[in-house]
Amino acid sequence: MNFSKKDILKVLENVTLAGEGQNMVASGVIQNVVTFANEVIVDIKISTPAMHIKKRAEADIIKTIKENISEEADVKVNIKVEAPEKPQNPNLIKGKPIPGIQNIIAVASGKGGVGKSTVTANLAATLANMGFKVGILDADIYGPSIPIMFDVAHEKPLSVNVGGQSKMKPIENYGVKVLSIGFFTKPNQAVIWRGPMAAKALNQLIFDADWGELDFMLLDLPPGTGDIHLSIMQSLPITGAVVVSTPQTVALSDARKGVAMFQQENIQVPVLGIVENMAYFTPEELPDNKYYIFGKEGAKNLAEDLEIPFLGEIPLVQSIREAGDVGRPAALQTATSVEEAFEEVTKKVVEQTVLRNENLPPTEAIKITTMAGCSAVKK
Repeated sequence: MNFSKKDILKVLENVTLAGEGQNMVASGVIQNVVTFANEVIVDIKISTPAMHIKKRAEADIIKTIKENISEEADVKVNIKVEAPEKPQNPNLIKGKPIPGIQNIIAVASGKGGVGKSTVTANLAATLANMGFKVGILDADIYGPSIPIMFDVAHEKPLSVNVGGQSKMKPIENYGVKVLSIGFFTKPNQAVIWRGPMAAKALNQLIFDADWGELDFMLLDLPPGTGDIHLSIMQSLPITGAVVVSTPQTVALSDARKGVAMFQQENIQVPVLGIVENMAYFTPEELPDNKYYIFGKEGAKNLAEDLEIPFLGEIPLVQSIREAGDVGRPAALQTATSVEEAFEEVTKKVVEQTVLRNENLPPTEAIKITTMAGCSAVKK
């Protein structure tokens, strides 16, 4: 059975690439069509490396040809990613990298209480278990919790001499290096600092520390979209961001704002994806049952709506809370569903980081004239 190139192009006029208004033929996504007997080869060119966009484009093309031309068609789709060159923005300056640190991943949330620090701690522990060199900078100045989650709340960083300079040596546990403002305050002491003072403290934790060689540094950001976030993005070239949310509508509304912050024109930090925490509850005595206490697949639907990767879901499990309270990340509980869930999410974070590094230029830190908000970033 032979298919004509003209017929193939005609039916592909009904297919649109996610995020574009025109069909694939009119927009130039379809580069070439080759037909031979019952074989159809479609070459397409897209501007985004996102895996879910590529998979969806391939699936839509195959489905359309099979439904409108022939079920017997053997369809192959070759995808080329060619990101357009962006004009150099004079208001962006190169970030000050930390020697020896390969990837800096910001873990953020639009609102508090969604488990951002828990996800950060377990991502770090899982990465370390996979053999990566990992560090966490607890950037939640006003509510540091990482020291408790790694059972190092009573530790104090030592001073070490590095190249003639005095540096802080991060505290290490479970193969993860940790620095936090919590190491320098008393448990009942509130941190009551204005933005510039908090930013100065963060810069000391970042640049006056002997982090050594790290494959991943995770930044546990405060909830919201405030001046601490801007200070971090001004100080560091962040590789990418992970946004954590529960399926609840209120949390999703704030998560959307968190994504928008990173995608701001003059910030442009790639969003690696969204993690849905507290996705469902499964009682120990009913292991096959799932109860969607905060709603079902809300973060997954938000990721699809914003056309960013969905990194996976973490169940609402008592042992995760208990593990955090006693200072041993739940992901270290071997042969459990919790370990599997965090391992799956972590693998996707690594996958998206690799894709981001292969297809996008290094992130640049932003030049900020005032800490009042994103609207104050120079255009």
